[in-house]
Amino acid sequence: MRIATFNVQNMRLRQVAGHPRLSGAKDHDAINEDIRDDFVLDPIDRLLTAAVLRRADADVVALQEVYDKETLDYFHENYLVARGMRPYEQRICLPGNDGRGYDVALMSRVELSDVISHAGVTAGELGIGNPPQRDENEPIFRRDCLSARVGPLTLYICHFKAPYPDPDDAWSARRLEALAVRRLIERQFSDPAAAMWIILGDLNEPLYETRRERAIAPLTDGFAVDLVKRHPTGRQWSYHLRDNDSYSRPDAMLASPALARAWPDAVPYYLREGLSRNARRYTGQRLPGVGEERPHASDHAALVIDLAGI
Repeated sequence: MRIATFNVQNMRLRQVAGHPRLSGAKDHDAINEDIRDDFVLDPIDRLLTAAVLRRADADVVALQEVYDKETLDYFHENYLVARGMRPYEQRICLPGNDGRGYDVALMSRVELSDVISHAGVTAGELGIGNPPQRDENEPIFRRDCLSARVGPLTLYICHFKAPYPDPDDAWSARRLEALAVRRLIERQFSDPAAAMWIILGDLNEPLYETRRERAIAPLTDGFAVDLVKRHPTGRQWSYHLRDNDSYSRPDAMLASPALARAWPDAVPYYLREGLSRNARRYTGQRLPGVGEERPHASDHAALVIDLAGI
């Protein structure tokens, strides 16, 4: 089984002059019909997003920053299947807590079961500590933790709080999300270390945080195995921030100890060919059409792993 995770950067289906149109891979959410470049670049961005997914050709794909199921279906039919890709018959995108509406999603060619959104889960419900400034009855996840069973594996698809505008508040939010994912796994499995599960998605943990323990430490310090660490340190990056020319590794594959032992030689690999050319640390070949900033597939690289024998 091949599994991929990919933050597709604000993918949203809109109606423009009575016609459906996907937004491009850009951070600002509002559409402005006076910006001519957007109308040229948006569809090219999404063709590049699709090209990355075609190269991945994964059996199961976890996505982040998809607006809704209608967006997911439109992209699937018009950018993947229409260009010859084998379809993903099962597609999930459930409403989460992002105020802008961007959610986690799942596409699979393998039968899914036990699909559960945890968007509404609270600290009080899970019995975990809550920062003083937060209501324990407030939903923990800024988007969602979507869980699903595929074959012998249980997937947990996440998109944690970004490290801005207030780094301290964001750290607390991510720590709570990490604790919640761990508690969900502990509740589902009597012996989590022996079960077969994997956490996928954008955990938004900055590499440059050196003042304190990592917010996601409840997941990484002995509970799960960080499969990305099977790469040399200098190659563990999936995201480039142009503003300060920094590289980080928010995109994660955290496996149960049992899964990591079962596939000791499985190393996740990055598909960086859709990144903007200003991400100069990547010196490989870009997809045709990728520009200095845009067009691009996303500001994230896709992360893929092969688990043979499933």
